[in-house]
Amino acid sequence: MTNMNELTRNQKSDIKLIGKFVEVYCAGKHGGAERTSVAQLADLDQRTLCPDCASFLAYAVTRRLKCPLEAEKPTCKHCRTHCYTKPQLAKVKEIMAYSGRKLMLRGRLDYIWHYFF
Repeated sequence: MTNMNELTRNQKSDIKLIGKFVEVYCAGKHGGAERTSVAQLADLDQRTLCPDCASFLAYAVTRRLKCPLEAEKPTCKHCRTHCYTKPQLAKVKEIMAYSGRKLMLRGRLDYIWHYFF
């Protein structure tokens, strides 16, 4: 497991953001499924997710930590080198679209940047 002191501020922010988006998606789409508490990384928020969403989140965190463009990292939507496999890329787009709308309707206007850009 990666030490929190080794993570950049952007990595921490991105991991928290994808965790929140996956949690909102899981609650909305898999509300009836059995869910457990999942730690993203040490000192980051715990998330309550179904096994499928927990697996996806682990994949997304791993990919974020291995991003080859750390120094100049654009948003994933505008990245020239996608870290995700095609099925996972489709999944993250679905998660972001669903969760982005939900979070904006809940008053999280700070997520508009990630939704549109």
